[in-house]
Amino acid sequence: MSDASNAVNNLRERLTGSGEDRLGKALSDLLDNPLLTGAIGRAFDAREKAAQAQELAMGALNIPSAADIERLTRRLRSVSQRLEGIEDGVHRLDRALAVRGVESRLSRIEEQLGALTQKLGDERMWASRKPASPSPASPSPASRKPASPKPASRKAASPKPASRKPASRKPAPRKPAPRRKAKPGRA
Repeated sequence: MSDASNAVNNLRERLTGSGEDRLGKALSDLLDNPLLTGAIGRAFDAREKAAQAQELAMGALNIPSAADIERLTRRLRSVSQRLEGIEDGVHRLDRALAVRGVESRLSRIEEQLGALTQKLGDERMWASRKPASPSPASPSPASRKPASPKPASRKAASPKPASRKPASRKPAPRKPAPRRKAKPGRA
């Protein structure tokens, strides 16, 4: 039996090998044929023109093409990702500005406003009790209010109120600074 199986295998190898060679030679002959290559080229050109005509017709009818749908899908995915990022940011802000945080900030602002109102009232009382001086532009050192000590920390300090002068006081005209004499040799 081994001789019979060897004979079958040899026959199969010869037919397979020669069949592949014959098929390869036939295909290369066909591809070298100018008539066949010209027909294939014309078929591809006709296919391209048909696709362009189809695209123009679909555009005229306002029907999207597959490429339009693909671009729209990519754009929609991009917008979706951006929206998710915005939602995450809003969520983080929401957690940061929780009700407790806003209420505590509002109470601190109210305390600062109360302190400013009290300081403003003290300034008005001081201005109304102040004796009239001969020169409003330069009050005497005795009538000046002593400086308050600086607070220990910045958080404890309240912002300084805007300096407002009473309506009855007019600022003194500014005197020009004395001119310096030029040193000899310099222009």
